[in-house]
Amino acid sequence: MSERSSHWQLQTIVSQLRGARDQWRTRNGRLSGEHGGRELPSREAVAQILESLCGALFPMRLGPVDLREESEDFYVGHTLDVALNALLAQARLELRYAARQGGQDDSAVDAHAIRLIQDFALALPSLRSLLDTDVLAAYHGDPAARSVDEVLLCYPGILAVIHHRLAHHLYRAGLPLLARISAEIAHSATGIDIHPGAQIGPSFFIDHGTGVVIGETAIIGERVRIYQAVTLGAKRFPADEDGQLQKGHPRHPIVEDDVVIYAGATILGRITIGKGSTIGGNVWLTRSVPAGANITQANLQHDDGTQK
Repeated sequence: MSERSSHWQLQTIVSQLRGARDQWRTRNGRLSGEHGGRELPSREAVAQILESLCGALFPMRLGPVDLREESEDFYVGHTLDVALNALLAQARLELRYAARQGGQDDSAVDAHAIRLIQDFALALPSLRSLLDTDVLAAYHGDPAARSVDEVLLCYPGILAVIHHRLAHHLYRAGLPLLARISAEIAHSATGIDIHPGAQIGPSFFIDHGTGVVIGETAIIGERVRIYQAVTLGAKRFPADEDGQLQKGHPRHPIVEDDVVIYAGATILGRITIGKGSTIGGNVWLTRSVPAGANITQANLQHDDGTQK
């Protein structure tokens, strides 16, 4: 050990950290060295895969700086080959981990992972078409946007939606951990938190975006536009007999087609925002509203200040 390293008592710290890991593994029924290598997907690997997929989906905008149109197909093919093989490796890790956690045989994991990533690859053209509707919605929905290229290159809402469309497919395919990692990478980059389970229709536009939260069981229709700091969240979290939170229950809002939700609005619970409604800024809403409603702070309050 070098003289400089000796200042930090590294041998003692390393030993203590090993002890902490061993204690955690013992408490959680994990045997040290049981699996040898990495047993969970890598955030770094997923980030690289997503960057490659974005380039393959929009090669002349999000691909390499020196790409030319005559080599576009070659770039897309090569990039997809590398990205999909890397995604397959991460899917195998997640599926093996899930099988072990469930006490199941993992002998069929490889074949299952291949089928899932094949389906994901085949879905990419339709995902690109769906994303085109989101890009156009952003361009038409923001008077400051000068071109669809500017929207694709600059808008954090578009980056978040690209990640969400990819993550949602993985989530529905039975790869929730990969999906959540993908969503959290976008969350870190944009400040927009979309759970990969959320169902979002075409032509979706998040303007500005910072602080937006969309929960797992939210359902959003077509041509919906939301602004920064909007929350589509849960009102309450039911618990089981042991006090543990119950998972998987519908608990987030349904937002129908052509709804606009302005900055700072908080919409909680399994309520429905009717088609064509407008929800004003900073509104706190826990009840359904009919189609065509115009909800503001002023019309949401009784004279005594209580909510209608």
